[in-house]
Amino acid sequence: MASMTEEEAEKLDDFYTNTTQDFNSGTPGFFARQKAMAIVVDEFTARYLTAKAIATKNTPAELILDMIHKEIASGQ
Repeated sequence: MASMTEEEAEKLDDFYTNTTQDFNSGTPGFFARQKAMAIVVDEFTARYLTAKAIATKNTPAELILDMIHKEIASGQ
C-alpha cells in the first residue's frame, strides 16, 4: 500500500475537518425498510443456524420463519 505524502494527508485532513457529514438522510435504514429487527443470539445458536443454513441452502431468517410456522401449526 502506497503512503500518503504530507500534502495529501493535509488535504484529506482539511476535507474531513471542514466538511459536515450528513448522517440523517431522512430515509429509513435497512431494517426499517425490511420491517425487520435484529436479534442477538448466543454463539451456539448462531453456529447452529449458520450450519443449517448452509446445509439447506436457506437463509437464517428463512430457517427461523420455518421454525415459528411449525410451532404455530403444532398448537404449542
